[in-house]
Amino acid sequence: MSFIRILTAAFMAQAWSAPALAVPSSDSDWADVLERVTPAVVSIRMDVVRSFDTNSASNSQATGFVIDTEQGLILTNRHVVGPGPSRAEAVFLNNEEVQLEPVYRDPVHDFGIYRFNPEDLRHMDLVSVPLAPDGAQVGVDVRVIGNDAGEKISILTGTLARLDRAAPKYGVGSYNDFNTFYIQSASSTSGGSSGSPVLDRQGRVVALNAGGSTRAASSFFLPLHRVVYALEHIRAGRPVPRGTVQTTFQHRPYDELGRLGLSENTENRLRETFPEATGALVVESTNPGGPADGLLEPGDILMAVNGEALASFVPLEQTFDASVGQTITLSIERGGTAIDVPLTVGDLHAITPDRYVEFDAAILHELSYQKARSYSVPVDGIYVANNGYGLSKAGISKGAVLRRIADQEVHSVDDLTQLLATLPDGEQVRVEWIWLGNPRRTMISSWEVDRRWFESNVCVRQANGAWPCTPLTKPKGRAETVPKTAAMATDPKKMVQKVSQSLVTVDFDVPMRVDGVPSRDLRGTGVVVDAEEGLIVVDRDTVPIALGDVRIIVGGSVSIPGRVVWVHPTRNMSIVQYDPALLGNTPIAAIQWSPKVLEKGKQTTHVGLKSDHTVVSTASRVTLELPINLPLPKTPFFREVNSKSWRVSDVQSST
Repeated sequence: MSFIRILTAAFMAQAWSAPALAVPSSDSDWADVLERVTPAVVSIRMDVVRSFDTNSASNSQATGFVIDTEQGLILTNRHVVGPGPSRAEAVFLNNEEVQLEPVYRDPVHDFGIYRFNPEDLRHMDLVSVPLAPDGAQVGVDVRVIGNDAGEKISILTGTLARLDRAAPKYGVGSYNDFNTFYIQSASSTSGGSSGSPVLDRQGRVVALNAGGSTRAASSFFLPLHRVVYALEHIRAGRPVPRGTVQTTFQHRPYDELGRLGLSENTENRLRETFPEATGALVVESTNPGGPADGLLEPGDILMAVNGEALASFVPLEQTFDASVGQTITLSIERGGTAIDVPLTVGDLHAITPDRYVEFDAAILHELSYQKARSYSVPVDGIYVANNGYGLSKAGISKGAVLRRIADQEVHSVDDLTQLLATLPDGEQVRVEWIWLGNPRRTMISSWEVDRRWFESNVCVRQANGAWPCTPLTKPKGRAETVPKTAAMATDPKKMVQKVSQSLVTVDFDVPMRVDGVPSRDLRGTGVVVDAEEGLIVVDRDTVPIALGDVRIIVGGSVSIPGRVVWVHPTRNMSIVQYDPALLGNTPIAAIQWSPKVLEKGKQTTHVGLKSDHTVVSTASRVTLELPINLPLPKTPFFREVNSKSWRVSDVQSST
């Protein structure tokens, strides 16, 4: 169980630095700072409109603050900006509202940047706050200005206690920051304060609020060194280079490094080079299929990059970001032995999805490094952010990764769109997939391609944060359904055998739950009333509305499509129809109706189908005739009234 909650963030280069400058400590100083800075702090309202990567569709509130008045840039958390499509607006101190465009979300660290049009703010002077990453020092008094617990402009106090805390962990499969120190303070921030500025007495932002503990007053702030780096590129209108070797590093103290095999001579050199350091970086894990897979091992102690000694995260990331597509050399010590490891630096943005396919209400995109790292799987395949309608019918769950469709590998959105362009509606295709919770087990499902109910698009993120969509290419025609002959069940009782030839299983799937329909997938038994026309009577618990897909299962072995012909407006009855030609020589027959009226005491036989399509029967007797009295549904829904019913002595469990 995770006891860390996402709130906001702050970032730090290393676990040591020069002492903070002496500043006056009077309350009047804080009053002046807060009066000057508060107009730059905004409340951010976000609507995540699509499930994407680590985010689900939702709405929430957070905090941000203006860092550039000319370009209209607002700094907040990455988990606020989000990885996928969203809408956001900022509310300033005077309650003026402006629309926001997400212009950057870091692939790893918990910061993101919005842009707004400064001319949209007409009734107050626009102010910004300066970023001072080196101002974060142990013992510095700070104020956190944000919308804590949803309250507009809450001001929380704290003192920076640690500069070398490990990045907080929010849970497997969720967004998680890594390869950075965090700053810790007892500030008791809570929901709504994500993205709040952490201010010193000079009115500078020294960190970014990111998360907090649910069991203590601890708040976790992201250092600002990589924020400043990204901001320089964004102001200049340039892309932000981000490099990776798909490896997670952790900072470990010297006492643990000794147990990992750090030699005494090497420790002496580190302590001499970095007198304020308390340890070094150690490989925690490498991602399968990544640049370091098989070259670095957990427990390797990082000594230098390209010959430059280091003991903290920022210089390591600076080298990665400056070397995308190039080969670098990591000098490590493994079990007391020094080793130089050449690695090719990959592009972090290339393994961070920026497009998705919308198909049959499903949201599909390339598996992200965030997800792959969380479950230790290669960054490969199509991630099911939302399984929608068709995939859910096929038993493919949200959070799955599709590996092969119709016997073709799918590694990217391009692979997927090209394949879908060849598959007509009605085509049954084989899908191989894994669930990230158990990636070693490959699942196989049969999926029916269908474009009738929902739009099919590919949507790509633009530099201004918009996600314009383009319709997918659709093949002509529909897949042909081949006629099949079903073997009907046999029964030694002649009457049961005769009735069973008129019984079929009806599956009804609802693409959009309207009119109070309680479920998206319904199953019941239908009675064939006209074999020549393919008409079946079924109850409204099985086919409650006309909007849906009908499948008729005959003999438990043949499944054919059907359609809704009629839904009785007041009685518990619907009629569906199938094409008799699709059943070949199946000995299916229409039911024979009896002109006799049921009476109390009359002998009857109950014949039905179980959920596995087997025939069941039992002798029974009519015990009571009474008006039908069905309980009220929890949500407004069809309920038959003004009818009579019969109670019988015994029935078999059936659909």
